[in-house]
Amino acid sequence: MSQPTQYDELYALDAEHVMQTYGRQPVAFVRGEGTRLWDSDGKEYLDFLTGLATVSLGHAHPAVADAVADQARTLLHVSNLYLNDVQPRLAERLDLLLTSATGTPGQVFFANSGAEANECAIKLARRYGQANGGPERFHVLSAYNSFHGRTLTTLAATGQPQKQETFQPLPTGFRQVAFADVDALRAAMDERVCAVLLEPIQGEGGVQPAPTGYLEAVRALCDEREALLLIDEVQTGLGRTGRWFGFEHGGDVRPDVVTMAKALGNGVPIGACWARRDVAAAFKPGDHASTFGGQPLAARAALTVLDVMEQENVPARAETQGKRLTAALLELPSVADVRGVGLLVAAELDAGIEAGPVAARCLDAGLVLNAVTPTSLRFAPPLLVTDDEVDRGVAILRTVLTEASA
Repeated sequence: MSQPTQYDELYALDAEHVMQTYGRQPVAFVRGEGTRLWDSDGKEYLDFLTGLATVSLGHAHPAVADAVADQARTLLHVSNLYLNDVQPRLAERLDLLLTSATGTPGQVFFANSGAEANECAIKLARRYGQANGGPERFHVLSAYNSFHGRTLTTLAATGQPQKQETFQPLPTGFRQVAFADVDALRAAMDERVCAVLLEPIQGEGGVQPAPTGYLEAVRALCDEREALLLIDEVQTGLGRTGRWFGFEHGGDVRPDVVTMAKALGNGVPIGACWARRDVAAAFKPGDHASTFGGQPLAARAALTVLDVMEQENVPARAETQGKRLTAALLELPSVADVRGVGLLVAAELDAGIEAGPVAARCLDAGLVLNAVTPTSLRFAPPLLVTDDEVDRGVAILRTVLTEASA
């Protein structure tokens, strides 16, 4: 009889002691370097998912690792009742990026995740809306097929009923309309609406980019109705689309509030909500808080991530490598179409080919990606991915698709 492997031991521990909220894949990763991962049996993989677009610079990036280690030896945490010497510097850097993108200076609130950043944005919009439009002005409009988080409030904003069913009743004041339908949005935008919340690319919704002119039209409508425009850049922000922010592809958009998370910490949990200054001023001391938000360890990691991103010009790299990846995917058998921008793309498979089994076979073959819909595969490799790594990843997928269609 064979002896239990490390994976078997980890699987048993997980099954016994971890709440079973995830559909685990049959692998346990124990080490990473750049675009590569190794599992508990020593097998090597190319990571084209990066923790759902989170490990933006690749695994164990030396500059980030050194910064985290140094900060851990210096100061891990103090309460937000006091200043620390890292958080304000990170806020300044993010504000400079967004001031450049929007033409308007703002301020930042730090949290620990994208859901918390969106929670902050929603609370801020309600606070601002009620202060400027009365107690009934607290409704938020979002889009069907969107994804904004799994807290009760962000779940209510998420336009995926199948994720909401188990947790009814959800908080009130949230309504969805069809993505990319300005007329539907206009019809729904009554005097109770304080804000519109949108993703420039619906990531969890299947990598669906906003069509040309849509976000710009929404901006104009928000101006007309005196509502705030909240842009969820949790998956798209900080270089992944070939621009610093996904909304920059949309023309004169100028969001009032922008949320970020995934790429900011390269795997260290951190989220941020930026708002133009007059909107940010709606919050008063005590209105919102986070014990861990913007603490020194996470803020130091994020500062270093931004340093590397600027040094490497990751938006330009994402644009170049995204074009390479897209062109290569379009040449594969059984790929009907490729959608997305930069290094956030989805390959739509031919009719009759299920994405889930293809993703599982890719994992077996040493390529990490996921089935973002039943018929499409999502690719979000590190922003520093090389030509050779793109080519090797596509080659693995070619072999898998060739076998699947045989």
